[in-house]
Amino acid sequence: MKEEREIITTSDGSVTIYLPEMKETYHSRFGAIQEAYHVFIKNGLALTEGQPVSILEIGFGTGLNAFITYLESLKTKQQINYTGVEAYPVAPEEALKLNYVQQLNADNQQEVFNLMHSSGWEKPVLVNDMFTLLKRKQHFEEIAYENLYDIIYFDAFGYHAQPELWSAAIFAKMYKALKANGILVTYACRTVIKKAMQEVGFETEKLPGPPGKREMLRAFKR
Repeated sequence: MKEEREIITTSDGSVTIYLPEMKETYHSRFGAIQEAYHVFIKNGLALTEGQPVSILEIGFGTGLNAFITYLESLKTKQQINYTGVEAYPVAPEEALKLNYVQQLNADNQQEVFNLMHSSGWEKPVLVNDMFTLLKRKQHFEEIAYENLYDIIYFDAFGYHAQPELWSAAIFAKMYKALKANGILVTYACRTVIKKAMQEVGFETEKLPGPPGKREMLRAFKR
């Protein structure tokens, strides 16, 4: 993944990384922060009602989803064990160009955002007493967890860019990784994606999408 990378500003003032060769962005052009809160917090984390929770993020990327989840844990005092999987990490110097800390009015947490990118891989990092981060550098096809997670944030690059990441084979791995009654949330809502989820046992539902997107998907392991 050596293509040129650009930092662009999205509609809510937060930035994202754009990959011209793939014609793909890490987050929605209509608002990176808005999308993250709507998809992963409002329609994912909020369902756990403050109970201790283990989260698997598919596509750690810019660290935005991890950071806003950490900020939520500060508000709710929720115990969170967070695992982020990423095959092509964002370089720490590139992360410094991202304006999420400022846009989220979280200047006193800049060191935490920096730590999320500068900390080592494959070893848990105790961010504070309530939030533990484990980053795994691996391809999604290599995931082999079973019954470990309450929530999956599925934030892979879009289907048009990497359709193989939205296959039944990948969702079978997601299904195994979740505990009973676990939740998977994603910004995507293509029929082919919904069918791939259902093929491996997920119950799916369409929900209103974030700004700029009509619908999103949430899936349950029953």
